[in-house]
Amino acid sequence: MNDIALHILDIVQNSISAGAEFITISLYEDIENDLLTLIIEDNGKGMTQQQTERICDPFFTSRTTRKVGMGLPLLKQSAEQSGGTLSIISNVGEGTIVKATFGYSNIDRPPLGDIGNAVVLLASANISIRFKFTYRHKQKEYIFDTLVINSILDGVPLNNPSVIKYLNEMINENIDEVRKC
Repeated sequence: MNDIALHILDIVQNSISAGAEFITISLYEDIENDLLTLIIEDNGKGMTQQQTERICDPFFTSRTTRKVGMGLPLLKQSAEQSGGTLSIISNVGEGTIVKATFGYSNIDRPPLGDIGNAVVLLASANISIRFKFTYRHKQKEYIFDTLVINSILDGVPLNNPSVIKYLNEMINENIDEVRKC
C-alpha cells in the first residue's frame, strides 16, 4: 500500500464484509509525540481469539474468493517499518478494533494520501452503513459523520455525483484547515 488512505479502504472493506452497520475511522497526528495513529472500529460480527491471533498471517483469510489476505499484514508491515505497532481487539458478536501507530517523522511512514476521497468513496458506495471519520491534529479536530450529513442532505443520497464531489472537497479542506493550526 502506498499510503494511509489505501490502508483505510482495505481495512474498512473487512468491516463491511463482517456485516458492520457502524464504522469509525480515526486519524490522529500527534507531532509533539512523533506519532500518527489510525484506529478503525466496527460493530461487525467480530472474530474469535484464534482468528485474531492468525489475522496477520497472509495465508489466513476467511474469504472464499482467494486464499490470501494481505490487508492487515501489509498494514502491520507499514506500521512496524516506521517504528509503530499494530493491535487488533475483537469479540464475536461485538466487532473489531484495528489500531496502527506509525512513527510520524520516520522516513518509512506512508503518506496520508487522499483521505477525503477514501472516506467519501466508502460512504457513497455503502449508503446503508454509518461512517464516522475523526481527524485530529495537535488539539484541533474535525468530524465527518454520515448520520449528520444525511440529515443535512434531506433525502439527497450520498452517492449523488454532485454530493460526492462536494463532500470530497469539504473533507480535504477541513483537514487542511485543522492542519494549519
